[in-house]
Amino acid sequence: MSQALQSLLDLLDLEWIEQDMFRGQSRPSVVPRVFGGQVAAQALVAAGRTAPADRHAHSLHAYFLRPGDPGAPIVYTVDRIRDGRSFTTRRVVAVQHGQPIFHLSASFQTYEEGLEHQAPMPAAPDPETLPTASERLRGHPHLDARIVEKLLEAREAVDLRYVDEPPYGSYGAPREPHSQVWFRTEGKLDGDIDAPLLHVVLATYVSDMTLLDSVLLAHGRGGWAVGDVVGASLDHAMWFHRPFRADEWLLYDQESPSAHGGRGLGQARIYTQDGRLAVSVIQEGVVRVPR
Repeated sequence: MSQALQSLLDLLDLEWIEQDMFRGQSRPSVVPRVFGGQVAAQALVAAGRTAPADRHAHSLHAYFLRPGDPGAPIVYTVDRIRDGRSFTTRRVVAVQHGQPIFHLSASFQTYEEGLEHQAPMPAAPDPETLPTASERLRGHPHLDARIVEKLLEAREAVDLRYVDEPPYGSYGAPREPHSQVWFRTEGKLDGDIDAPLLHVVLATYVSDMTLLDSVLLAHGRGGWAVGDVVGASLDHAMWFHRPFRADEWLLYDQESPSAHGGRGLGQARIYTQDGRLAVSVIQEGVVRVPR
């Protein structure tokens, strides 16, 4: 396991305060607020630690309420909404400086057999043939070298590879609002973090990195990295359909059906390399053009 990945696991491994209360730390982000994927992943860890061990996360629905302060700890309080025969529901509130910054509802289910079908996996090249993030970013004509190093540092625990040019790479040239990235952790996972929950939590962390890229592509915008758009996540939902490992290649197939009123919508599916549909994701975010 790489040191960067171990640092990420340490970040997600919450401190127990008392029953149904946990404390998480933050680390500097590429923007002056807590990375949304971090707070969503930490909140899911908090919810999972109060759910029965035989129940696995199958969905989450979340709202980002206020920008998080990366210099202060975050306290997560869990409400045990329901423990049924098959399903468990938890609600988590993340608080900083006495104010809620994030709400999450998560549902957990015992395994059972049922009907089976899925949308087919779209075509995508072998991830090993694609440029690494470092190869994409370093020396890019549209990006400041300081921004590049901040972005690489923030994502150093994840090997994330764009299939086509990212928004900053096609800056000024509108494209189809569709983006694909392959991702996996930088190194194999031997950590625990409540074992079955670990891979779901890491996918939650990564899911907030690129989901609104397809909104930018439709308008030839480069995003915050080139300063032509101001944005932030508003809400986030995920459904975990089938087991997967976050340390094996996952295809994140993303598109945007709409942008209007200063908001953009991204929707996506995450597939395992052998074609199984593992996760569905939807997110809306603020997408504003600076005046």
